[in-house]
Amino acid sequence: MQVFNRFKSTCITLVNDFKWFYTLVPMNDDFSISYLLISNEWLTRYLNDFSLIKPLIDKGQIVKVYVLRQTYNQAKEKRNLLFEEEKKRQRTAVGRIEKIEVKYQSPVEEVTLIMNKCISTPMDCAKHISEGVSKVSAIAMVDGSPWDMNRPLSSNCELKLLNLLSPENKVVNTAFWRTCSFILGAVVDTAFKEDVTVHLHSFPVPVIKSGSFIYDVYLDLDDWKPTDQEMRALSAQYVKLINKELPIERIEISERLALDMFQDNPIKMTQIPDIAKIGDYIDISKGPMVGNSSLIGRCTIAAVHKIPEKESLYRFQGVALPKGIILNQYAYGLLENRARKFNNTTWSVFSEENNEVEDVKVFGRN
Repeated sequence: MQVFNRFKSTCITLVNDFKWFYTLVPMNDDFSISYLLISNEWLTRYLNDFSLIKPLIDKGQIVKVYVLRQTYNQAKEKRNLLFEEEKKRQRTAVGRIEKIEVKYQSPVEEVTLIMNKCISTPMDCAKHISEGVSKVSAIAMVDGSPWDMNRPLSSNCELKLLNLLSPENKVVNTAFWRTCSFILGAVVDTAFKEDVTVHLHSFPVPVIKSGSFIYDVYLDLDDWKPTDQEMRALSAQYVKLINKELPIERIEISERLALDMFQDNPIKMTQIPDIAKIGDYIDISKGPMVGNSSLIGRCTIAAVHKIPEKESLYRFQGVALPKGIILNQYAYGLLENRARKFNNTTWSVFSEENNEVEDVKVFGRN
């Protein structure tokens, strides 16, 4: 924080009423002082603008800043508020509505749709074509590149809508697996009581042949080994969420706003690309996902492993089938057994253009 360049500082952990206690000592006699009681969400705004603090201070004493604990619910509510405000701002910024031509390519014919620039999405196009197409479309190809179903179109383009059985299976499978990991994060994020500190880390790029989708999570639990009952409860929460048939939204935002959204998670603050939302859960994801949770069929959260040499970092693993794909119990059981084995996929560099994974270890790429 900028203000720390102007003050000597100490920081100690407190309990219950306050999470952090900062003592900021003026480095010369020109500064005044006081006591400042603020919530966590306002901490950065106050400290980054010293002019907001200076009027509160009396000269020659110590500055004490008390930061109130920000609960999980407060952090989530703040993220959702910022997301909706930014979505509204972007919609308002469009101004006068301009039209674009979208050439929809289907196996049968080519149709030209007149849509609204920076407002209409591939899902809107699908609804114009037919209800059936809109229900099964998982991801769009816009001028040959993968595109989220609920992401606005910004110019004239050629559009192709892919379902989960399309021949372009690599693109579809990657988006499907990424979506499964994203939703797994939503489930884990709400699964624990508030006395357990949960920091979602990231999910590596999808590697289908690994046999499971994954999400890495920091938990302040020592060598936690979930029981069978706890694993069934996690799977039940996953099924409950996807059955809500929620759209998955993505918006492009500034780094500053993203940092504000994830102020409560120090890990996420180092990974700011695009932001995606399902229900009231918001996370970071680099790459397109399928348009709706209803496209996920049978699913299981199969295992939780503590990652070797990573203190308090746990890898949650799952397996899922696209909706409409039916397997007997024995065949699905084989997939579950494979998904229980530790998935040693590393955080890797991923090329969206050719959907290839390079085995280079980096930090937190989604």
